[in-house]
Amino acid sequence: MDRKQIKGYALGIIGSACYGLNPLFALPLYQQGFTPDSTLFYRYFFAIILLAILMKYHGQSFALKRNEIVPLFTMGILFSLSSLTLFLSYNYMDAGIASTILFLYPIMVALISAAFFHEKLKPITIFAILMAFWGISLLKENGSGKPMNMIGLGLVAISALSYAIYLVAVNRSVLKTMPTEKLTFYSILFGISVYVVRLNLLTDLQPLTTPSMWMNAIGLALMPTVISLITITVSIHLIGSTPTSILGALEPVTALFCGVLVFGESLTFMNIIGILMVLSAVTIIVTVKPISRFIRYEQLQYIRWRRK
Repeated sequence: MDRKQIKGYALGIIGSACYGLNPLFALPLYQQGFTPDSTLFYRYFFAIILLAILMKYHGQSFALKRNEIVPLFTMGILFSLSSLTLFLSYNYMDAGIASTILFLYPIMVALISAAFFHEKLKPITIFAILMAFWGISLLKENGSGKPMNMIGLGLVAISALSYAIYLVAVNRSVLKTMPTEKLTFYSILFGISVYVVRLNLLTDLQPLTTPSMWMNAIGLALMPTVISLITITVSIHLIGSTPTSILGALEPVTALFCGVLVFGESLTFMNIIGILMVLSAVTIIVTVKPISRFIRYEQLQYIRWRRK
């Protein structure tokens, strides 16, 4: 393995691990009384500022074509719905388990592609889908013996489905050639409107009053959003989309470690088997074409743009 590949794998690991840090920054804010809406407003707000700086640094234009506005607004709502339902699920189930179930989004991409775009599911893909749902069934009880909360399961399923629809829709819309930084910037910019409305035009927004609140709010925008975006983009450039997508399995693993080591969440032996089955199933899915082209699709578009 040459130096370029080593760097690519290292950045892929860093990017995936950073994306899995959502619970590390969100749960302390919850413990201080913050609602998911206030937490996500600050995540989106600071991410918009950081992404704007990044776009300016790379000399990207903020201009939009008229036919891009409505699709971007739609993508923003989907993006925001995915975030909101995931963060709401933290109130009903362990964050590590929620992050594992969220990682099913490539399987939902496969099912959407087969159902609506007539893409054939290979036998290995069908096997992976069945294995993933079997794995989910093994997560039905947590370490304390309590059954999985069905409200939490439903919320995180909506989160995964929203993100899968987002990936497929971007691929099949006028946004498919838009650089990833610009796409993410406007998705978040339009998506923040969800929290402005839900917070009654920000009259219900909870203020950041302590250094730890500021640190967690900025960390939530920086680590799982901006740093993850940059490192994964470079990783795809160095080692390709499929290896980087496989490294994405570190996203739920990181969240699991945060939940267990930092917040005292517990896992049973069957939970661990179920998690391994889900991760294995998704790894199979992202290596099967044409499904793999949707995964990390936004970053691939940015790489192509930068090469022009």
